[in-house]
Amino acid sequence: MIDKIPSPLKIGVLVVATTSFYMYVGQMVPQKEVYPPVEVVLKADMTPAEMAKTGREIMDGKGLCFTCHTIGKKEGPFRFPDLDGVDVRAKTRKPGYSDVDYIAESIYDPNAFIVPGFNPGMPVINKPPIGLTDQEILCVIAYLQTLGGQTTVTMQTKIKFQTGHDTAEAKP
Repeated sequence: MIDKIPSPLKIGVLVVATTSFYMYVGQMVPQKEVYPPVEVVLKADMTPAEMAKTGREIMDGKGLCFTCHTIGKKEGPFRFPDLDGVDVRAKTRKPGYSDVDYIAESIYDPNAFIVPGFNPGMPVINKPPIGLTDQEILCVIAYLQTLGGQTTVTMQTKIKFQTGHDTAEAKP
């Protein structure tokens, strides 16, 4: 009976069946919709609380920090350290470093100190493709300080790692 079906029809049925199968399998894979990061406006007179809020937005958007880091995740595989309580750890991680110094170094030169148990691999986020400005990084530091500590940085804080690449709005 199958020998009586014309070959073009057999091929057509095979193409439709194969395409349908792969479409079905493709729909089974979890989908994640990603939007471009929201433009963040920085001002030179931002309060530490505003900086921390903006820092969270930057980490969740342009910084892509939560691609690898988590906050408060207690179990499972970690690509990079969980950030819950990071400010407390930052104050004691490297002798002679303040929490701001340690966090700044971790952002500007992520391979300077690798947390035991983790591999290097964090990108330098003040350079492309992420390219955060010094002012955006100050906001990120302000947010990270809220994770176990209190925000002490301001938009006028100078950090030895800064490159001088600021946004026009944030200049005093």
